[in-house]
Amino acid sequence: MNNLQYAGRKTLAQKIWAARESYALMAPFFILFTIFTLIPIISSIYLSFTNFNMLETPRWIGLSNYVRLLLDDQVFLTVLKNTLIFAFITGPIGYVLSFMLAWLINDYRPGPRSVWTLIFYAPTLAGNVFYIWTIIFSGDYYGLMNGWLMSLGILQEPRDWIGDTKYVLNVVLVVQLWLSFGAGFLAFIAGFQSIDKSLYEAGVIDGIKNRWQELWYITLPSMAPQLLFGAVMQISASFGVTEVVKSVAGFPTRGYAADTIGTYINDFGIVRFEMGYACTISVFLFVIMVVTNQIILKVIKRVSND
Repeated sequence: MNNLQYAGRKTLAQKIWAARESYALMAPFFILFTIFTLIPIISSIYLSFTNFNMLETPRWIGLSNYVRLLLDDQVFLTVLKNTLIFAFITGPIGYVLSFMLAWLINDYRPGPRSVWTLIFYAPTLAGNVFYIWTIIFSGDYYGLMNGWLMSLGILQEPRDWIGDTKYVLNVVLVVQLWLSFGAGFLAFIAGFQSIDKSLYEAGVIDGIKNRWQELWYITLPSMAPQLLFGAVMQISASFGVTEVVKSVAGFPTRGYAADTIGTYINDFGIVRFEMGYACTISVFLFVIMVVTNQIILKVIKRVSND
């Protein structure tokens, strides 16, 4: 009997051969994923334990980079604080705003709904559109914010919103919020369209009396996949803020007042050619994002189960 069972079992190679058409279809994705995602991640983890200046062969130094990062690098504490501010202010606020706007837009007919969706999503499509904010917050008399506040008598002279370390982080936060209606926003729009309308009719019969109860008991549980996708995209974008900071506030910003871990990685990897230390910072950011995404996953699952 055991011999018959053993004879009936297929080896891994036989199973792969039996499903060779499926693996052939998946092969392009797996190849690209391995080349452009898996190998870079593994390489970064290895290089984080080395002294590598991009010119000489990496030299193994063990945990020295991590000790330097956590105990000796005072600037890293500043950029870590800024990154957490971006992640836990622009992330949740942008997430909630995206969801609520998608919820409101969903009530329109298809034509107006498409127009409103384009209006809110357009900034993420327009490359360097955030440069307009450098004009708004320009530190001279021609800056729109200075001109408006001085016309109201709130300011007597122009204020350097971008050059002053007291204000630059707040300016970049505003710009990042403006750009927060991205892929998650579109996922919410699509999620609302995919909900079975009969669920709302059944909810009225079961005693749901207003739209807020409808949102909590029907909409949120029905949109669990879109909620998870939007949360991951929003938090990941908040942790990875770089271009907005560099384009609006400069690189690096004065006193690193608005720099994030992303711009700090660019500083060491591109400017200083300390690629080993840059990889150490990248690994630290990767761990933070993985932990955060796991927490978000548990929260979304709890909301959908409720």
